Amino acid sequence: MFTGGSGKPVKGNPGVEIESVAAGSSAERAGLLAGDKLIRVNGNKIKDAIDLMFYSHEPDLNFTVGRKGARMVISVSRSRNETGGLGIELKTFHTKSCRNNCVFCFISQLPKGLRKSLYVKDDDYRMSFLYGNYITMTNLSPQERERIVTQRLSPLYISVHSTNTAIRNKMLGTQAAPNILKDIRYLVDKKIHMHTQIVLCPGYNDGKELEKTISDLYRFYPYVQSMAVVPVGLTAYRKKTLKPVDKDDAVRALDTVRKFQNRFRRKHGENIVYGADELYIKAGAELPPLDYYGELPQIENGVGMVSLFLQQAKKIRVPQALQQAAGKARKRFVTFTGVSFHPYLSRYAAKLAKAGIEIEVFPVENSFFGTSVTVTGLLTGRDVIKSLSGVVDKNDVILVPDVVLRDEGDMFLDNISLKDIEEVLAVPAVAIPSTPQGITDAVSALL
Repeated sequence: MFTGGSGKPVKGNPGVEIESVAAGSSAERAGLLAGDKLIRVNGNKIKDAIDLMFYSHEPDLNFTVGRKGARMVISVSRSRNETGGLGIELKTFHTKSCRNNCVFCFISQLPKGLRKSLYVKDDDYRMSFLYGNYITMTNLSPQERERIVTQRLSPLYISVHSTNTAIRNKMLGTQAAPNILKDIRYLVDKKIHMHTQIVLCPGYNDGKELEKTISDLYRFYPYVQSMAVVPVGLTAYRKKTLKPVDKDDAVRALDTVRKFQNRFRRKHGENIVYGADELYIKAGAELPPLDYYGELPQIENGVGMVSLFLQQAKKIRVPQALQQAAGKARKRFVTFTGVSFHPYLSRYAAKLAKAGIEIEVFPVENSFFGTSVTVTGLLTGRDVIKSLSGVVDKNDVILVPDVVLRDEGDMFLDNISLKDIEEVLAVPAVAIPSTPQGITDAVSALL
């Protein structure tokens, strides 16, 4: 409810703009509107969504709001039985850019002409806390460090790469980076939890250096909750000489990871350090079962993603009605994937084929970024069109995994849209969730 408007003009246009207010939420009932500038909550300044989360736990809240140039106070009350948030979505804050010049930086390896958002190099602790983005901690101000501690922004996701300062600075392309172990010690002393990653670059942080880094990070367990060893991703546009992770490199790295895992499991009952799925694929090694990954702390980093898909696929039971509908339909479904995931998706397609659902899975080679890039999420529309041209016919439907689409929801990295795919290949193209259930549900809806 409104408790009064001061009528005073808002100087300097302070506050954060509310992007949307959920229908039926406590914020909507109180009268908050999209476009309002949220200035304070119970007297505390609001700079971003984290402040809103931190200062809005009380059942009774007074929002100082700027609207049409004037300032007013709006009270929001929530009952004790009310669950969920306030229903307020704030506009995204401007992210803090990375000042490093990493030898392995993927963004620096992008070709020109893509959307501007793809070239953003963020190194923002807020993005780390909210979305699991990895930060180097090289550009944290004293005020930001204090805020992390005061507001308990935990866990954070930290790019370590090496605990050897000289090697880490060489990898980050800077001599200004502080000792990462001191940074981690600071967070540990303040009881902030972390997930860490090591981007494996042969000749830099492999071999004995990898062992040292894992050993050093383990000293901070359980505040360092997990470590992920991820092979460096290289595109055809890289300007710096860097050796890709080959089969022998992957085998050696996994040997190191397994050695530490055996030790950690005996002592703590969990692995703590994990190899990314891509390491197993490069090594030609069998992927571990899903329970090996615990709570999947690094799944967004490509750790356990394939095992999760395979486990979900085992649980799928195709309904009899769907099998009958598939048998009657004169329709073939076509989908695609990156080269590395093709064997696993094909395995699920074979299971569906036994139930009478025909799905043809095509591996798409990445000519846009280079053939060494084999993940599905970096496929472009042009490469998909090239791979599927001549293999689809008028009765086909293309199932497009949502991981290849960005921003608008129907656009590939190279600005090719689903509509472009349909026009060029002359068949329907439908975006689907990239899960076994998503595939099955999409087929059921299209039959």
